[in-house]
Amino acid sequence: MFKNKNFMKWALPLLLLSVLYMFFYSGLQNDHINVITPYFLNKGWTAAQINNPITLAGYAVIIFYLICGTAMIKFGPVRFMTPCIVVLGLATAGVGISEGMNNYMIYFVCLFLVRILVVPLQMGGFMLCSNWFIKYRGRALGFVTIGSPLFSIVGLSTLTNITNTMGIRAAYMLMGGIVVVIGILTMLLVKDSPESVGLYADGSDKPTSDVSESEEITLKELLSDKVAWQLIVSYGLLQFIIVAMMAFMIVRYTFVFGENGLGPVYTWLAIGAALGIPMSYLLGWVDDKVGSIKASLLLCVLYLFAVIPLTIIKPDSSVALICIWAFGVACMTGGMPTMHPAITSYVYGRKKYQGANKWIMTIQAVIMAFAIPYMVHFVGAATAAGAPDYTKMTPAYVGMLVMLVIAFVAIVSMWSIPDANLADREYGQK
Repeated sequence: MFKNKNFMKWALPLLLLSVLYMFFYSGLQNDHINVITPYFLNKGWTAAQINNPITLAGYAVIIFYLICGTAMIKFGPVRFMTPCIVVLGLATAGVGISEGMNNYMIYFVCLFLVRILVVPLQMGGFMLCSNWFIKYRGRALGFVTIGSPLFSIVGLSTLTNITNTMGIRAAYMLMGGIVVVIGILTMLLVKDSPESVGLYADGSDKPTSDVSESEEITLKELLSDKVAWQLIVSYGLLQFIIVAMMAFMIVRYTFVFGENGLGPVYTWLAIGAALGIPMSYLLGWVDDKVGSIKASLLLCVLYLFAVIPLTIIKPDSSVALICIWAFGVACMTGGMPTMHPAITSYVYGRKKYQGANKWIMTIQAVIMAFAIPYMVHFVGAATAAGAPDYTKMTPAYVGMLVMLVIAFVAIVSMWSIPDANLADREYGQK
C-alpha cells in the first residue's frame, strides 16, 4: 500500500497518531485507575469516592457514543475529534491540579470529562482506519491497537513511577500536555478519507466497490437486525471484561501479595505484554486472511490467558502464572480494539460502518457501564473487614469466565455471515 508515495504521506501520520490514540484511550479509560485508586485510598478516600465520577461517566457515555458517532458522520471524524482531544488533555491535567488543591469537586468534574472524552479517540481512530484501509484493514487496525498493550508495558509503570516520585499533580499535568499536542497534530496531519485528498483506500489506483460516503442507519433498522444483536452481546461482554479487568488488576494483586509484593507483577507485565504485542497485529493478519469471525473466536480463547490467572491466583502462586496473565492482558488489550471495528466493518461494510457502529457502541456502553460498579462491589466486600481478603474478589473473575462462554457462542452463531467488503478484501480476491 505504501508503493503509492502520496498515499503514504497521509496514511503514515494517521497510523502513528492512531497508535497514540489507543495508547491514551486505554490508559485514560481504564489503566490509570490502578494508579489513582491506591494513591487516594492512602489519603483516606473510599473506593466509592474515587470511582464515582468514572461510574457516572460510564452511564453518560451511553448517550455520548450516539452523539459522537452522529457528529462524525455529519462533520467528519477530524473536525469532531480535534476539540475533544484538546479538552481531554486539559481535563487530564485538571485531575492532577485537583490533587494539589485537595479539591474533590475539581477531581470529580475533570475525571468525569476524561472518562467521556476518551471515546472520540477510539471511535475516530477506528472510523479513520476503516475509511483509509479495506484490503489491509485488519493489519492496519492490528498495528494501531498496539497502543493499548504499550500502555500496559510502559505507560502504567511510568505513570506509577512519576506518581511515586513527583506526585499525581506532575504526572497528570505531563500526560495532559501530551494529549493536547496530539489534538493539534490531528488537526494538521489527518484527513477524513483518502478520497478527500484525491486518493483511494489502500493506496489503490481505482475506487473500491463500496462508496466512501457514510450512510445513516436508524435505530429501528438496527434493532430488527439479528446480526446487530449478535455483535452487541458478544463484543459488549468482551468490552465489559476488559474494563473490569484493566481497572482493578493491580488492586487484585495488591490484595493478594500486598503493596510490597508488586515488583514481579510490574516486571512480568512488561515482559509478558512485550511478547503479546505481536498478537494485536497477528489478529489483524488473521482477519485479513480468513475473516473476522474466525479471528474473533481466536480472540475469545486469548482472553482466557488473562482471566484464568486472576481467578486462581493465590499468595503462594508461581511467577509463571503472573507471566501468563501478562501475556493475556496484552492479547486482550491489543486484540479487542483490533477486532471490534474489524468485525463491524465485516458485517456492515465501509459505507454503513459508523452508522451501525454508533448504535452498537451506544447499546454496548450500557453493558460496559456496569463493569466498574461490578468490580467496586467485590472490592468493597474484600475490604469490608479492614484487612483486604482477596478471596472475596474471586467470584468477580468466575463471572467473567461465564461471560466469555456466552460471547464465544454468540460469535459462533455468526459463522455463515458474509464479509460486506469481500470483493475488496485480500482473501476475497483470491
